[in-house]
Amino acid sequence: MGRKSSQKKNAAMLDSDDTASLSSSTSSMPLDHMADFGADEVVVNDDTLLDQYLDALFEKRGATREKALASIIEAFNGHLQHSFAEKKFATLLHQCLNSVKKGSAKEVTLAAHAIGLLSLTVGPGDKALEILEESFVPISEALRIHPETSKTSSLLQCLAVITFVGGEEPEETEKSMQIVWQVAHPKLGPNVAAAKPSPALTAMGVTAWSFLLTSIEGRALNSKSWQESMSYFSTLLEKDDRSLRIAAGEALALIFEMGSLEKFCGDSKVSSVPSVDEGNDSRKSMHIHGLKNKILNQVRALSIEAGGKGTGKKDLNNQRNTFQDILQLIEDGYPPQTSTKIGGDYLYTDTWQDLIRLNFLKHFLGGGFDKHIQFLLDLFGFAPKKKLLSGAERRMTSHEKRMYKSPNSAANKARTQSLNKQRMLSQDKNVGQFSVDFGDI
Repeated sequence: MGRKSSQKKNAAMLDSDDTASLSSSTSSMPLDHMADFGADEVVVNDDTLLDQYLDALFEKRGATREKALASIIEAFNGHLQHSFAEKKFATLLHQCLNSVKKGSAKEVTLAAHAIGLLSLTVGPGDKALEILEESFVPISEALRIHPETSKTSSLLQCLAVITFVGGEEPEETEKSMQIVWQVAHPKLGPNVAAAKPSPALTAMGVTAWSFLLTSIEGRALNSKSWQESMSYFSTLLEKDDRSLRIAAGEALALIFEMGSLEKFCGDSKVSSVPSVDEGNDSRKSMHIHGLKNKILNQVRALSIEAGGKGTGKKDLNNQRNTFQDILQLIEDGYPPQTSTKIGGDYLYTDTWQDLIRLNFLKHFLGGGFDKHIQFLLDLFGFAPKKKLLSGAERRMTSHEKRMYKSPNSAANKARTQSLNKQRMLSQDKNVGQFSVDFGDI
């Protein structure tokens, strides 16, 4: 009885401002009913307001639930709601999943984003694992039933985030990668044609797939699952859509950086008969070599592409810069080095793996990135100066170590030294090879 009374009261509160418009963007949704509060009062009463929004998710009216979800997202973007997430995560997760199963496209979009924020807020551990386990089937089903709708991009991002945070085994991550891959590159069967997704949705699928791949070591991958991926990404480099080319290029850069090309570059003509293993190895080596040459040509062309009529200068420069970085990796073994200013500190990346992770999370969090960054920096193993000066340390879990390593960490410096040594050895070994293979291209 108390629950129903509370729900009606909170629903009335959320419905009181019918003139307020909700943006479809999950990164800047207004809290119209909080306008009368001062900034300090909003912070103090965050948990109380979040409880009210949570109650409103039990209402039958879809518009009320949508407004409550928008308010929850705004609250999570405004402050790190760790206390609320720890206490109410199960109830919030359950109601968000109900919205994913039964809500409108707008409600599903909001609910999926809220689930991703919830996972990032609770961080790696039992709760994040529970979020992944409870959400995997409903999200996968929603993607399967309606693969090309306005909500699909949000569902893909949600699945990627909750798997990245909550997944503890490579098998869990690959299951999510398979779902994402089916959306980006659908195949129903040899005699059944699948509807092609839009370029924007394919680009998001490829980006989410790459983000998940960053959390798996190459040797842990199922070699049979991704044999055609490099060939597929190569075909995407020929598409007209610039965002699709960049997404495919970054996926290829990550694969080249990982170094396990044979797991992403299969030849359908290779026999599985044991007696011809030696011939198969030779054929596969030639296939990988040929595909690498093809991709190198494509990357080089895109790095110097001239603008045509109607071409946006900013987009063109972004493409050129991206593919120049990819070209440098393929030819010389050097990934791009970037820095992101966080207050008075900088978060550095010096691998494609780190850059893809950072860019994906910045895109997902949108306007809430700066509010969540301290949590993300702790999660990623980066220690701001003030923490170093205070001498405070926090031991990272094995999962956190797998997720991210700061360029300032001893482990990452050792990795960089190892990479530099490998590059030097590779250059010595391939001086003649590159002159023959690529000199006439």
